[in-house]
Amino acid sequence: MHFLRKYAKKYWKLFFTAVFFLMCEALCDLMQPTIMSKIIDIGVASNNLQYVLKLGWLMLLITGCGAIAASLRSTLASIVSQNFGAELRSDLFQKIQMLSFKSIDKFDRASLITRLTNDVTQVQNFINGLMRMFIKAPLLALGALIMAVRLDPQLSVILAVVVPIVLILILVNMRLGFPLFMRVQQALDRVNGMMREYLSGVRVVKAFNRFQFEVGKFNSANEHLQQRSTSSIRIMSIFSSAILLTVNFGIIVILWLGGLSVNNGTMHVGHIIAFINYMTQISASLMMISMVFNMFVRARASTSRIGEVFVTQDKVTWNNKNPEKNDEKGRIDFENVTFSYTGREQDAVLKNVNFSIYPGETVGIIGSTGAGKSTLVNLIPRFYDVTGGRIKINGLDVQHLNPHDLREKIAIVPQKNILFTGSVFENIRWGNDQAEMDDVKLAAKLAEADDFIQSTPEGYQTRIGQGGVNFSGGQKQRLSIARALVRNPEILILDDSTSAVDVATEIRIKEGLKKYAKGLTCLLIAQRITSVIDTDKIIVMDQGEVVGLGTHSDLLKNCQVYQEIYQSQMGKEVL
Repeated sequence: MHFLRKYAKKYWKLFFTAVFFLMCEALCDLMQPTIMSKIIDIGVASNNLQYVLKLGWLMLLITGCGAIAASLRSTLASIVSQNFGAELRSDLFQKIQMLSFKSIDKFDRASLITRLTNDVTQVQNFINGLMRMFIKAPLLALGALIMAVRLDPQLSVILAVVVPIVLILILVNMRLGFPLFMRVQQALDRVNGMMREYLSGVRVVKAFNRFQFEVGKFNSANEHLQQRSTSSIRIMSIFSSAILLTVNFGIIVILWLGGLSVNNGTMHVGHIIAFINYMTQISASLMMISMVFNMFVRARASTSRIGEVFVTQDKVTWNNKNPEKNDEKGRIDFENVTFSYTGREQDAVLKNVNFSIYPGETVGIIGSTGAGKSTLVNLIPRFYDVTGGRIKINGLDVQHLNPHDLREKIAIVPQKNILFTGSVFENIRWGNDQAEMDDVKLAAKLAEADDFIQSTPEGYQTRIGQGGVNFSGGQKQRLSIARALVRNPEILILDDSTSAVDVATEIRIKEGLKKYAKGLTCLLIAQRITSVIDTDKIIVMDQGEVVGLGTHSDLLKNCQVYQEIYQSQMGKEVL
């Protein structure tokens, strides 16, 4: 809950201004039954029309003041709740952006989406309800109780029985409701996850004709959400009905006892009407309190889930101190680096990795699937922090560098090519928002993407469909490479990003890099040995360890793993 203090400090003035108008509205509502009582008992009883008109105009004036106060309160409540919701959603998104991959991996992706949308909306609705109903309801209930006691202390004994029963029902409702609504949000996470998974794999689903299977999976998750929602709403409904029944029973008792008092001449009819009005106000207030507590239970569950993200402590610190200047650009040193996703040494996926890459070198990284190649390069921009040892960029330990400044030096083309909705120009320029059209075209030419871009009717203004569906796998890879090149990085990491490109195109891309990016350090992860055969040196990985380091000819002589890869792919005996 500590994360809410920021918003309380920012919006407390508007909040209490809304509360002030709400109090004015409640006061206007409380005055009317008493005035009505006087109209009946004095004006009507004595046939004094002037007195009736006088108090009638007073009621209209009070009603008008109450309406104005309600309008101002409603406007302020909307402003505060909407601004609060937008800011909370933005801050939550920024917090997620700042988390390392290790921290993000603790949360399901669908759950993060639910927290950003539905959970924030639940808290926002509660804040709105707080200024509309939650503060008004106790004020109205307390005020009506005081006015009712003033009218007839004897009948007020009924309220002394009804109100505590209702409060107990509300507290039990809260206690039972919180875990139920927490489960509802978790079930909603599951539905969002199913939908996200289906949409991301829709082509595979259709290709394998597994539509009915996916429908069955979704229906199962949907029914699970329905069951949990029904259970929680059923509990809420039972308690709401119990509260209403208790209050209405109190009204019946008041009517019965009041009727007896009127017959005995000990109470006026106006007093009975006023007392019933106050009882109705108390009833409405208690129902509002019950409703707001239901909102509170939902908001509390959502706040807990949002708080889990805010309190996540990330070991990747965004230190804003300026590092020492270093003339070396593009040097990478791994010194006894060990890494484990779980943090336990026995689960290490990288073990005692040692090597140095010098500025301007093109280094190939090769190894079997699961050897740790992608994990290795993910440590360079601090997507994860090392478990042991250290990594240096330009002679400086990356853990002492601000990740923002570090990543400004690096461009990565990941295994899975992601293109964003927009034009080709916008997607390439996404790598460097200062790039002009000439820069974008140069990067596209180096990535061998200019030809197919120019062949489209709209050229660089061609719109890219969702996820780049209107481009082939090889074209998406080349657009991703162009996006990395336009960044003008010191270090370029190509994570198996030419796998969908033919050999001839791959050769032309590498030749273009040598001409254009002199001094650029390039790490090229590949499955094909032909992709790394002409690099300055090759790092061979096997089961998380560096088992070979050197040129192609050196490794053919000295590294058994490299020899096996060469023989399996080239079909030649190693000499």
